[in-house]
Amino acid sequence: MTGDPLPSAPAEQPEAGNPAARVDWLRQTLEHHNYQYYVLDAPSIPDAEYDALFRELQALEAEHPELQSPESPTQRVGGAALSVFSQVTHRIPMLSLNNAFDAEDVVAFDRRCAEGLGKLAKGKAARDAQAASPMGDLFAEPSTSAAPSESSGVEYAAELKFDGLAISLRYEQGRLVQAATRGDGTTGEDVTANVRTIRSLPLKLHGKAPAVLEVRGEVFMLHKDFEALNARQRDAGEKTFVNPRNAAAGSLRQLDPKITAKRPLSFFSYGIGELEGAARPASHAAMLDWFATLGLPVCAERQVVQGATGLLAFYEDIGARRASLPYDIDGVVYKVNAFTEQETLGFVSRAPRFAIAHKFPAQEMTTTLLDIEVQVGRPGAITPVARLEPVFVGGVTVTNATLHNEDEIARKDVRIGDTVIVRRAGDVIPEIVGVVAERRPADARTFVMPTTCPVCGSHIERPEDEAIARCTGGLFCGAQRKQALWHFASRRAMDIDGMGDKIVEQLVDQQIVRTPADLYKLGVAKLAALDRMADKSASNLVAAIDKSRATTLARFIYALGIRHVGEATAKDLARHFGNLDALLAASEAELLQVRDVGPVVAQSIANFLAEPHNVEVIEQLRAAGVHWDEQEAALGPQPLAGKTIVLTGTLPTLARDAAKEMLEAAGAKVAGSVSKKTDYVVAGAEAGSKLAKAEELGIPVLDEEGMLRLLQG
Repeated sequence: MTGDPLPSAPAEQPEAGNPAARVDWLRQTLEHHNYQYYVLDAPSIPDAEYDALFRELQALEAEHPELQSPESPTQRVGGAALSVFSQVTHRIPMLSLNNAFDAEDVVAFDRRCAEGLGKLAKGKAARDAQAASPMGDLFAEPSTSAAPSESSGVEYAAELKFDGLAISLRYEQGRLVQAATRGDGTTGEDVTANVRTIRSLPLKLHGKAPAVLEVRGEVFMLHKDFEALNARQRDAGEKTFVNPRNAAAGSLRQLDPKITAKRPLSFFSYGIGELEGAARPASHAAMLDWFATLGLPVCAERQVVQGATGLLAFYEDIGARRASLPYDIDGVVYKVNAFTEQETLGFVSRAPRFAIAHKFPAQEMTTTLLDIEVQVGRPGAITPVARLEPVFVGGVTVTNATLHNEDEIARKDVRIGDTVIVRRAGDVIPEIVGVVAERRPADARTFVMPTTCPVCGSHIERPEDEAIARCTGGLFCGAQRKQALWHFASRRAMDIDGMGDKIVEQLVDQQIVRTPADLYKLGVAKLAALDRMADKSASNLVAAIDKSRATTLARFIYALGIRHVGEATAKDLARHFGNLDALLAASEAELLQVRDVGPVVAQSIANFLAEPHNVEVIEQLRAAGVHWDEQEAALGPQPLAGKTIVLTGTLPTLARDAAKEMLEAAGAKVAGSVSKKTDYVVAGAEAGSKLAKAEELGIPVLDEEGMLRLLQG
């Protein structure tokens, strides 16, 4: 391999007070990260950190002109083209934009444009008038919200700054003939074969097309497409992508276009290069409208605004809606709208004077991972949580971030002591998206999942086919208390009328109730003291609790909230074992003999009943007078054992739940949909698609009388 060596990781930072050494280090660092980002599609630091280094280098070069160099990253755009692709020389360079980070930068940009266009006097008069008004401090903060103003007299096109890969598309006589990446701004990579697979792009322009049209825009990936792609990657046992930008860049640079064709890429147009055989529209906004008539995708999130006030209003509006957009953006872009005015303002060495990118607060930042702890959620899910050195990201100070699960920690190779990349988008819980491996300290420690719950001390289990570990102390664990009580009192469980979410929350938050057994110790006075409770409602609730003492074994088993045990399985367990003691003493092998109980359900039941805390609560419930008729629970005649029956429509005399209980008591499995495995369909009035499906498949259809005859054997 010949040519310049690849940019390597820079040496240690030089000591302060040596500008030449600092400039040299900054250039090496930026070139290294340029290569990681543009060539390898594997950025190792977030954009905000790169921007800070870039601005520092710009400031040092401005302060020390003798240190300026044409090879500096500040004098060029992007990175080198990959050698595996043919190179394309852009007839008109693809330059990047200077950045604004706060309202002051935007006001200064507007002022420079107004001055360059000879509109400064008008702008100054308006600003003086504004300074004398109650709105005089309008530009003091980036979060300004005010109506558009013509203070500068400059009209701008405001649009989004997409987080994807910049592309140039060349159409000749209306047909797409070439697509190239931006590369270093002068030379890019020929990715025509891959770009042709993007379904949203027209291979032939609509209507009357110019002889030559070079369109600039961004290739990106929608959030929903990114999630679907990563799901397919995981299912295939392949590497997943960190974010949509990496997924889009990696997809576009595939050597095999067939792979790119399977990746859901999107495109938005936002600029123009070479144009022959047609008059250029008068403004940027008119150009985008023209693009849309040619069939080119154009983002609808764009406006024409006046002056700095209009720019900042657009920024605030998009910022408020950023998290709900279907794609990633990292800022907005402002361009002087009229092309004649753009030509008047011209360019500096690496960017136009007539445009600027106003970036949002960083959604990704680096910080130190101080420790990893676990928190217990509902129902018992054990989630590792990163404790971080405080870092300002996404507009807030972040000290904690989710690590999802044990497998995710291993996949990302996250260790305690690492420098990590933290991401926060909108109201999304902050997460760690990666590790800066080159900064890993020698004493970094590997995380080990605890074996007991940090809240209640119960055993933690993790089934082989699940990613989430869980606490087995369902009835006892404080972290699961509200969910356990709400489920216990629900209509299909113990059916305690009046025990709603608000009551449960107060009982737990005030430490009145710790386990379901404590419900049966409640009195009217204690309940009447709760918020929005009076003596009458408290008396009614005490009566409902007392009434729930008499139940069925199936309802009681369901009320325990054992993972994977729903109503049907609870009924099968009650019928199979006949009494609670037999169930409590059952081995995993004996549980597997119950109808429709497989290895996962059997293990879940065994783990739950093996936890002493849970058995203790069960005994407390029995001591509180919760009871059922053991004989009714015992397995009786099963004339419909092995049969699958579907109920549809309204029966003349029986409620749906009553009919279901009768069928299940006879051994039938009551399903929710009709299939070839269905034995009977019981249809009442206003039966719909299920009846039609049964008739189509030739499945016997019964009315209520026919169902009762069937139950009699």
